[in-house]
Amino acid sequence: MLLFIIFISLGIVIYLLNKYTRREKAADIADTITPVIENEGLEVCCGAHEVCETDSLLASSPTPVYFEDEELDTFRLRDEKTYSQQEIAQFEEVLFTLREKEVAEWLKSLQIRNINLPSIIKEEALLIVSERRQVTA
Repeated sequence: MLLFIIFISLGIVIYLLNKYTRREKAADIADTITPVIENEGLEVCCGAHEVCETDSLLASSPTPVYFEDEELDTFRLRDEKTYSQQEIAQFEEVLFTLREKEVAEWLKSLQIRNINLPSIIKEEALLIVSERRQVTA
């Protein structure tokens, strides 16, 4: 009988210790969880296409996206070999202010606007796009 009372007492002690020394309540744990930050405004490949449309150089939208480069519209329908050094510098300035992920979109925008890039700028832009594709692949 004494052994039975000891087991019951031990069970009660363990229950009370467990109840009052719990590490944290579920509500406290939920408050400390770091929230997941959603990438708003970032284009993420949806995976539905064989080639991600964000890196595609084919213009899929009829409306161009301007990257504070409205001054380049004066070069519409111009041959890529006829640009002066100052005009090439204008294209270069826009290219070097873009983020890597924006270069493909900029090239699509120029295509929609019928603006031919100077050869040297086209090579640099395509190199940036191809390097980005290799990194993300």
